[in-house]
Amino acid sequence: MLFEGKFTENGFDNRITQLFGIQYPIIQAGMIWNSGWRLASAVSNAGGLGIIGAGSMYPDVLLAHIQKCKAATIKPFAVNLPLLYPDIDKHVANIITEKVPIVFTSAGNPKVWTAKLKEHGIKVVHVVSSAKFAIKCEEAGCDAVVAEGFEAGGHNGREETTTLCLIPAVRASIKIPLIAAGGIATGRAMYAIMALGAEAVQMGSRFVCTPEASGHIHFKEAVISANEGDTVLTLKKLTPVRLIRNDFYKRVQEAENKGVPLSEIESLLGRGRAKQGMFEGNLEEGELEIGQVSASINEIKPAAEIVHDVWREFQLTASAPFTY
Repeated sequence: MLFEGKFTENGFDNRITQLFGIQYPIIQAGMIWNSGWRLASAVSNAGGLGIIGAGSMYPDVLLAHIQKCKAATIKPFAVNLPLLYPDIDKHVANIITEKVPIVFTSAGNPKVWTAKLKEHGIKVVHVVSSAKFAIKCEEAGCDAVVAEGFEAGGHNGREETTTLCLIPAVRASIKIPLIAAGGIATGRAMYAIMALGAEAVQMGSRFVCTPEASGHIHFKEAVISANEGDTVLTLKKLTPVRLIRNDFYKRVQEAENKGVPLSEIESLLGRGRAKQGMFEGNLEEGELEIGQVSASINEIKPAAEIVHDVWREFQLTASAPFTY
């Protein structure tokens, strides 16, 4: 094998599966408006690590999702916590009170909350888009890092480094466990990126297209209808985000091309665009955040099937000889 770890009777044994107490090194990303307790518990019950996405939740809503997830699975699950969230202290308090075992932080400085969470026995993982910030995560005491490449959906790094280039760079820069994200939706892709130094994969776009994801069916159908080139990384001067091309995207792009002040772009964004698009299904006026890999996603299927299909393909790829 080209990667560290070993197959076991029940899954895979490496630093990530040991750290989280899971069977397979497959993690579901905490996508806003898509990652509620139903999806998180389904992934965890299937042997991966499910994540509740707190970015689109008020504190009382997150609390309800955590409690429902605990009732739906006895297996480990996590919460994704964007550090720029205005009520971050209330989210952290609920996470500590409910004894959530794992937190994935993003969009901010990992030093701010890592020590506090770890004081309560919570494992902390931070999402980065460069080796430079991965080093800062290790210095902050994070237990692991997610390195997310340019292909990923939703908010993204300004560096535009692809996953294939990012993972080896991050692996060479840190000693803590490394999770790869961005452009991964199959067992073959998982094998390839783990051969480059990742110890697990985090998939977002693939889990959007499940019955358990809380996104609107119109959004899911738009994802499985997407073709190569239908997503674009935009809003680079504000907060880079990858979107499906639609009327809203065109208006944002026109504003950026004209060089309008950021305040005007912020006004154009308004409030609730992501909810409008992904949760309410307005395919023209809302933000439709998804990764490039959407071009290869062609069906909606249960989360457990996705976990098992990816795992089986990973196993087959690892055992198959190379042919030319």
